Amino acid sequence: MEASSGSETDGDFNGMSIFPLIETVVDGGSEVLPAFGRPISVSAVFKSDRQGRFVEFFRIYRPTDKNEKLEPFKRCYLHLSQVVKIGPKLQMWVVEDSDANEGPSQSMSFGLQCCLQRASNAFYSAIQEFKNNGTKLETVASTDANTLAKNKFEEKIDPSSAKMYFHYYGQLLHQQNMLQDYVRTGTYYAAVIENHADFHGKVVVDVGAGSGILSLFAAQAGAKHVYAIEASAMADNARLLIAGSPSLSQRITVIHGKVEEVELPEKADILISDPMGTLLVNERMLESYIIARDRFLVPNGKMFPSRGRLHMAPFRDELLYGEIANKALFWQQKNYYGVDLTALRDKAFQGYFSQPVVDAFDPRLLIAQPVIHDIDFVTAKEEDFFEIDVPLQFKSSVSAGVHGLACWFDVLFDGSAVPRWLTTSPGSPTTHWYQIRCLISQPLCVLAGQPVTGRLHMIAHSSQSYTVHLTLSASSMTPDLNGVGGTQTSTVELDLKEPYYRMTQFPAYAWFQQEQTQQPVSSSLLLRYDSV
Repeated sequence: MEASSGSETDGDFNGMSIFPLIETVVDGGSEVLPAFGRPISVSAVFKSDRQGRFVEFFRIYRPTDKNEKLEPFKRCYLHLSQVVKIGPKLQMWVVEDSDANEGPSQSMSFGLQCCLQRASNAFYSAIQEFKNNGTKLETVASTDANTLAKNKFEEKIDPSSAKMYFHYYGQLLHQQNMLQDYVRTGTYYAAVIENHADFHGKVVVDVGAGSGILSLFAAQAGAKHVYAIEASAMADNARLLIAGSPSLSQRITVIHGKVEEVELPEKADILISDPMGTLLVNERMLESYIIARDRFLVPNGKMFPSRGRLHMAPFRDELLYGEIANKALFWQQKNYYGVDLTALRDKAFQGYFSQPVVDAFDPRLLIAQPVIHDIDFVTAKEEDFFEIDVPLQFKSSVSAGVHGLACWFDVLFDGSAVPRWLTTSPGSPTTHWYQIRCLISQPLCVLAGQPVTGRLHMIAHSSQSYTVHLTLSASSMTPDLNGVGGTQTSTVELDLKEPYYRMTQFPAYAWFQQEQTQQPVSSSLLLRYDSV
């Protein structure tokens, strides 16, 4: 129920500052830069009158000015205001002039910053509550601000893991590692430029923008506007990088915050993101990609990428198995400075095999055609990524020992002109994702044509990764005492968060897996759209 005319709600908000926007002229046009004028300390009170509900800002004078009369500084009617969170403590306000009765409507813009992130979240929640329901805000104002700040990300991710994660991606050296992955960066560029019709004149949201490179690609393809959402401190560097291309920067807004938390002034026609981790799902960024789809994408909007495929196949590699097993030999010493270490030998042996191996391997080590687990990002639910279960069934192409399961992924950019795949498969040019191999501590022995079965069961955990349970089985090559053939089974539990970065590479070449044909980017396209 709306408050009576001119009445105040119970509870106000203090400790805030308003920053007038500074406009600079770039290339003959006016561009609003993310820089603000001198701050003005204010408090805010929620009110309503016959024109509607509004926020009244009062200027807070210095103690030397305490004898001056305190007067309202700004009145912002909420039905004429757009409020966008562009940082943990910072909001952008765009307010139409309520007194403009004739001629085109005028608008003013300003930044509003709270002293604490939880205060910013509480104030933003209060605005939405009052704007939508008109209820008094004593409940909102007094609610624990930490509860108000809760979102889907914070509910499922350990704070210490999130801190390390955002610190990592806030470093330029790690962004450089991704940018210099020319398979990755070049494929994104080709997918956007070749399918420029999907981007031209469209609103684009870049989910987890990082350095802002994908936002710049979208702007090159003619996007109407790009909202680059980045939760780490890399958002500041993205602003600098984007500002270096003035003709494009006018159409890009960098928003510092999580996709689970920020608000946008309009819906997106297309999402673009690099949400893939090792084994496709590591780091759990795909869940944020799905949340962004549900929050921001228009019905039937496009997603780049729109589909992911996880490939799995058994492999043989005596050299790798021996390398891992030999690490545990240290614990077989019975007189290490007078200490018997053998009590920890078995535990150390299993510990080394609990690490997924990250490297690029020779595809000839694979002994069967891969099983494929397909994920449609357009229809998948966030909950689908909490637990992933893949039944495994192979037929061995050779007689060999089975040392584990090899995994890689590819994603599809389903553009209207040229569908394009980004693959991390063995035998293809190596990417910064490499491939993943899960070793089993007890190898299996199989004959050519013999079935190999099993299960890959992945359970998400709060450290932004997965616990992987792998089981592989095959019929025994030797009968038991009763003359009946038995079954050899090997199981292992791995933590995708704690891999062994072996980082070996193997020269790229074509192999038996069906090739994914696609047209190369023409030089005319590159020249034409690089100057858009």
